[in-house]
Amino acid sequence: MGTPVLELRDVHAAYGRIEVLHGVDLVVPEGSVMALLGPNGAGKTTTIKIASGQMPPTSGCVHVAGTHVNGAPADALSRAGVCTIPEGRGIFPNLTVRENLRMVTFGGVDGEAVEEVAYTRFPRLGERRHQLAGSMSGGEQQMLSISRALATSPALLMLDEFSMGLAPIIVQELYEIVKQIAREGVSILLVEQFAHIALSVADYAAVMTHGRIQAVGQPADVEAELSGAYLGGVA
Repeated sequence: MGTPVLELRDVHAAYGRIEVLHGVDLVVPEGSVMALLGPNGAGKTTTIKIASGQMPPTSGCVHVAGTHVNGAPADALSRAGVCTIPEGRGIFPNLTVRENLRMVTFGGVDGEAVEEVAYTRFPRLGERRHQLAGSMSGGEQQMLSISRALATSPALLMLDEFSMGLAPIIVQELYEIVKQIAREGVSILLVEQFAHIALSVADYAAVMTHGRIQAVGQPADVEAELSGAYLGGVA
């Protein structure tokens, strides 16, 4: 699979006394798209929280680019090149598009350059630069989320339920952008409930149920393992 940009080894995690991850092993190779698939409640979002430093594992190891990062806060991992677009977009709805993009400059990024890249990649954002982000369509909000994320030049981009609540034609458009981002050299961990969408862009895939990884491989191999019994027949 190549050099891992992210590696989880025997990771356990819990909310209070309730353990939700039971020894997760997951590798995201450098320069690839890894799809993490499974039904609601499988542990996918918790895995993202562990990998991004939002939540500490109760045991096991988390490595970013070969460095042990257990206990590192989310802001430190962000500076190390780990960026997350959470479920629900992760934008500031009461700020304009331009103000959302300008928020990235607090990390030392040039504001004019951020806007230029965002508006070039997504002309619609340029047309709506003075519009409140929360008043835009779901697809446009995701475009803004992507622009904010890419402004930090991440090595690893994690997308949590990227397609949730969006029309199919918009999902198709956004996933074409995901493919382009991957071709530009950004490694991607893509968390999706809907397998067929994620497998269309993934280099590798892992199936998670009940807090455990059940299968890992290339999309064609993993697709054979998918079961309508726990993915709702969407594979």
